[in-house]
Amino acid sequence: MFGRLMPREGKFFDLFNRHADRIVAGSGELAGLMSDYADVSLRRARIDAIDAAEKDADKITHEAVILLHKTFITPFDRDDIHKLITTMDDILDLIQDVAESAILYDLQRITPEAQQLADLNAMCAERVQAAVRMLDDMENAEAILKVCTEIDRLESDADRVMRSAMSKLFRDETDVRQLIKLKAIYELLESVSDKCEDVANVIEGVVLENA
Repeated sequence: MFGRLMPREGKFFDLFNRHADRIVAGSGELAGLMSDYADVSLRRARIDAIDAAEKDADKITHEAVILLHKTFITPFDRDDIHKLITTMDDILDLIQDVAESAILYDLQRITPEAQQLADLNAMCAERVQAAVRMLDDMENAEAILKVCTEIDRLESDADRVMRSAMSKLFRDETDVRQLIKLKAIYELLESVSDKCEDVANVIEGVVLENA
């Protein structure tokens, strides 16, 4: 009786969805940044949009953590709720790191491999959004797990692109400074897909425990 009087779900799923929307927005802006990098004015606009998405996501994460402390009965394990929202937040932090590093390093050109990694990250982000949107109903368990498998596949694709990019970079790039800059950008881009996979792993655990 007492438990039924306590807040049960609060706004958790709404917060997850809002955060996932910001991830998709940020990853899309990053892919656009890579494709439009030569346009300096557009470059600044893309970076500003990424910063805005990251700040919005931070606020959502903070709201979720506060709600977690106020909610007596949560829709699933509170440690998993905390892990999910904070790992999602890590995705946008890394996206912002890529954009800021490109400017900080005074990167003058974007390679096709960097563009490909950014595009794969955008696809991963869309899958994260899709999985999160279904999380409020465990009748969606099979569909959620399928989307998580797609994220794993995309992360593997990013790994392959990363290895090929590094091989080409060390084989063909004669400017040592450019090599160092691109290596750092490649590693950051690949870490975004890694973090998307981490989110997928959290979601898989939630589904397997609650379906």
